Amino acid sequence: MVTKTPATIITGFLGAGKTTLIRNMLENSDGRRIALIINEFGDLGVDGDILKGCGDETCREEDVVELSNGCICCTVADDFIPTMEKLLARDDKPDHIVIETSGLALPQPLVRAFNWPGISTRVTVDGVVTVVDGKAVSEGRFAHSVAAVDAQRATDENLDHETPLSELFADQVACADMILVNKTDLLDGDQADALVNDLRKNARDGVQVLKTSMGRLPVDVLLGQGIAAEGDLDARHEVHHRHDHDDNHKDESGHHDHHDHHHDDFESFVIELGEVNDAKSFSDNVSNIIRDNDILRLKGFAAISGKPMRLTLQAVGPRVDTYFDQPFGSAPRVTRLVVIGQVGLDRSAIEAALHAYVDPR
Repeated sequence: MVTKTPATIITGFLGAGKTTLIRNMLENSDGRRIALIINEFGDLGVDGDILKGCGDETCREEDVVELSNGCICCTVADDFIPTMEKLLARDDKPDHIVIETSGLALPQPLVRAFNWPGISTRVTVDGVVTVVDGKAVSEGRFAHSVAAVDAQRATDENLDHETPLSELFADQVACADMILVNKTDLLDGDQADALVNDLRKNARDGVQVLKTSMGRLPVDVLLGQGIAAEGDLDARHEVHHRHDHDDNHKDESGHHDHHDHHHDDFESFVIELGEVNDAKSFSDNVSNIIRDNDILRLKGFAAISGKPMRLTLQAVGPRVDTYFDQPFGSAPRVTRLVVIGQVGLDRSAIEAALHAYVDPR
């Protein structure tokens, strides 16, 4: 009997901590050969670079595949299936495949794709892990299933209408086998426990809800769940959507019919700058710019004067986390930042504020 290669799907909203979770997993992989499929938000190539830069043998370039042609749940036929087939055909086939979805991806269509004839006999969904930004959700942002949002709805009739962000969150919870409440270091004990209890009530029976900080989770807990989620699709129903990405769901031209699920609510762009004089001051400045311009997520790299290593920045709201990850080597010493937010960001103001710090006149 052929043993199927296990695959873990890691989903969650923008900035929940998926990349940090995966980085910790790679650094503590205990000898497992892990291949990564990274679904970027747009063609920006940052998350993959962050993971390749971990400096560990588990971060070999050939083990990190980036899908940057759009949300993974809408590009199953064109991107995901061929990528899986290539990984499974390798002589050094991975022990485990980990898929990091875009913050906008619905997990259900991706799980459904594991039943496609080309891969169904060779790979199985070990489990679906939904990473939750505990701080944001406890404050009622981008979620309708927690007590804070229920309280807001009681006093504001505008919150009776489902928003795209809350729909995405509900679908991610509905599909999860494990929910990781991340950033619990930003909550007090009662807040974290209340959020965990709320999520348990909204999840399917038997779903694990765990508290984490900085994505720290033992690999033996994250991997090896053995769920075979592709055989349990009825229990993972989309709360607000139905995506039928299968061989029979095509338009008259034979192409797969990709459904819109509010991708147009977001925009992203890249800003390139020169070298930065001081890492701490730059981080503080970035935090202020995020706060002033209502930026959802900012991530990328900075070149710090006099430092051979590049500085990685990952920000969710005004909270900016930084670390030096690898030398620039022969690469250009530039600062490259990806800015992500809801439509309407003042790109000119954001660029001007960053340039004013780096290149003051």
